Amino acid sequence: MRRVTFYHNRSINKSDIKQYFLPFKSCLLILILCILGCDRAKEKTYNFGQDLVLLNKYTEPIVLKSNGDQCQLIVVPEYQGRVMTSTSNGLGGSSYGWINDKLIRSGEIQSHINAYGGEDRFWVGPEGGQFSVFFEQGNPFNLDHWHTPAAIDTEPFQLDSLTNTHARLGKTIHLVNYSSYEFKAKVDRKVTIFNRSEIEKNLNITTEGALYVGYQSENILTNLGQTSWKKQTGLLSIWILGMFKPSDDTWVIIPYKNILKLNTSYFGDVPAEKLKITDHVVLFKGDGKSRSKIGLPPNNALPLLGSYDAANKVLTIVEFSLSDDRDYVNSLWEIQKAPYKGDVINSYNDGPTENGNQMGPFYELESSSPAKELDPGQSIKHLHSTYHFEGDFKILNALSKQLLGFDLSTMED
Repeated sequence: MRRVTFYHNRSINKSDIKQYFLPFKSCLLILILCILGCDRAKEKTYNFGQDLVLLNKYTEPIVLKSNGDQCQLIVVPEYQGRVMTSTSNGLGGSSYGWINDKLIRSGEIQSHINAYGGEDRFWVGPEGGQFSVFFEQGNPFNLDHWHTPAAIDTEPFQLDSLTNTHARLGKTIHLVNYSSYEFKAKVDRKVTIFNRSEIEKNLNITTEGALYVGYQSENILTNLGQTSWKKQTGLLSIWILGMFKPSDDTWVIIPYKNILKLNTSYFGDVPAEKLKITDHVVLFKGDGKSRSKIGLPPNNALPLLGSYDAANKVLTIVEFSLSDDRDYVNSLWEIQKAPYKGDVINSYNDGPTENGNQMGPFYELESSSPAKELDPGQSIKHLHSTYHFEGDFKILNALSKQLLGFDLSTMED
């Protein structure tokens, strides 16, 4: 029997972690299933408690809570400390993250990527180009030769400390880029669930009348090597990606500034009906039916993006740390003339590949840190916060207007 781990108002040292894992017996899992009142296998959309039961069977999940038991999230150290999903309404509430239950149940290891899912996962860029860490030197930039490094795909992160509201994890990683430069780095990651007052303060809003949950990942990447990371041999960036459940009524909403230079060249042209541009926001369909990706460069980026699922009345907001830096890794799958003219914000809509296979369906909201030249011992840090609000359209529309500057009632205009 796997173990769900809950923590209560105390932190523990690394040496104590194993001692304080609380094993949950079969009776508790049965109780959870009774509360949920249905069999996961019979449902197309799973609630938070059902996702917790699944993850408890195959991993050792950690549950962080706030607002009593109403706001919860699941962190899985085996999956690089990613936030798998969250809820605003307890075990029976909506589960906002996309989880690949088929892959998790299979126990198989895929050769290109193990897309377990998750709302907040740690990756590093660049994905493509002469400094890519996803392609080996000399290989063509195509899907057959694309491989996610094991350190951010299949290898677990070490759980370092915990309280009832946060988890600290870390790992030393080794990567080799397309130009054969070897990186040795330390990843430190802290996941924190917010309480109501913190959410309202962070976003300068009121949550009155809505269900809510919010959390942040703090991500630090440190050069542990003996040499400095230089532009001419390749740099790394922190890249946080969130996978969410798609619907025919879901649109990604990305506000922007200045004259827009939207990057749509990742996987070919985006179908016209799935991309809308106004004078201040980009709308991108999150239906999980057509493989496409967009990106915003630093000159257009604001530290906020989101999505709205009209079918389930869920507004998602992502906030991230954004500086005045202009060097961001370029992840296009080609040898690049400008390897540090990349995107700050990306959104990916999953869909069938050329051979008809599909990882999802899901859609992603992504943010990246700048790329920095680091001497041994120096670090970069990136913050990425995710908030979900569920409730009446009027309340969600008011939040969208305030945070994203977008009136949801115009979505289909």
